[in-house]
Amino acid sequence: MDRGQPSLEPAAAAPQATGRCMIAPVRAVLRLRRRVCVLRKRRLLQLGGGPDVGTGVPRPGCSPPAPRGDLDQPQFFTFDGPAELPSRTPRKKRRRSRLVLYPETSRKYRPRVEHRSRAQHCLLLLVAIVGFQVLNAIENLDDNAQRYDLDGLEKALQRAVFGQPAAIARIVALMRDYLATHVHSRPLLLALHGPSGVGKSHVGRLLARHFRSVLEDSSLVLQYHARHHCPEARAAQDCREELARRVADVVARAEAEEKTPLLVLDDVELLPRPLLDELHGFLQPQRSHHFHNAIYVLLSGAGGAEVTRFVLQNASRALPLLPDGARSAEASAAQAEEDLRTSLWALLSREHPLWQAAAIVPFLLLDKRDVVSCFRDEMAGEGFFPDQARAEDLAAQLSFYRVAGREFAVTGCKQVVATVNLL
Repeated sequence: MDRGQPSLEPAAAAPQATGRCMIAPVRAVLRLRRRVCVLRKRRLLQLGGGPDVGTGVPRPGCSPPAPRGDLDQPQFFTFDGPAELPSRTPRKKRRRSRLVLYPETSRKYRPRVEHRSRAQHCLLLLVAIVGFQVLNAIENLDDNAQRYDLDGLEKALQRAVFGQPAAIARIVALMRDYLATHVHSRPLLLALHGPSGVGKSHVGRLLARHFRSVLEDSSLVLQYHARHHCPEARAAQDCREELARRVADVVARAEAEEKTPLLVLDDVELLPRPLLDELHGFLQPQRSHHFHNAIYVLLSGAGGAEVTRFVLQNASRALPLLPDGARSAEASAAQAEEDLRTSLWALLSREHPLWQAAAIVPFLLLDKRDVVSCFRDEMAGEGFFPDQARAEDLAAQLSFYRVAGREFAVTGCKQVVATVNLL
């Protein structure tokens, strides 16, 4: 080509560059439009409808959908709304559980087993030891109570003591609770109160005989009679020193043998006040522990007038009742006896603080039936035939309180022995 003529190649290249710049945005728009059409078709198909089959007119710029195998005619996309599309029951979406995705570069490990501390084994061992000790203690409680044969004691008292079932039951129950263990924080102090001849001293002798038998050592049972061991002519201080020495010997020997001694003191209302102070000192917590492992039984006629008044005022409650009222009568009698114990405790506590720590056991008056039983038992013991008629004749010679159709002996069974000895 001649250099003088201009070249046409640059002129032709300019329109081509301009066309390329216009084609790129158009292609982008077409791709977006195609993408929008695809998304709309998917949305309509998910709602259960498609383009109108009757029109057969697809939306401009969108290609017709591919025919489905379950339809006879192809469906095309239309501009109709979702309400004009054929109704179809929407299917519930299944919620798929999300998968736990691990990073590809990391290693998968199973969760480690929880590390068990050695302290758990020690704890289990401690629980086993404590449980064994508790079971052993329960067995020891039974063994300690069986040593004293309280069932045999209860039967012996019921056979030999007449007219005092409530007092016997209370004595045995208190002893059973106390003798369940050997170590105690305080001694058991029983105070038997009532008028003369109702069986207080007799119960004291039976208790002493029983404990001598079960303990197999007569030195562990102390019987102290105020009239014999501390008469009026003797100085009170000497009696106090002797009582303290004898009690200390008994409790020390019982502690060495791991047994519970019995100390019976009769006619306590005749004891001088220094002896009552000494007895009260045995109950104090600052005394040695072997003074606390003992049973003290105080026999006294103090409060006899209160017991007599109570029995005479409540004589009608002991009459036979109808079966439907028997339960209420028993509850009423139990409440009356509790009131009697409370009044006796208040009366005796004013005389000396010793009775503030005592368990009061009242002995009630004996009726004529009980006195006849006393005569028959004494007659059999003396070698006489226990004739019922003869015993009733002997009982009729005694003095009685007559209240509400009942008869209560004024002196109880006090004169039975002397009367039988005259036969």
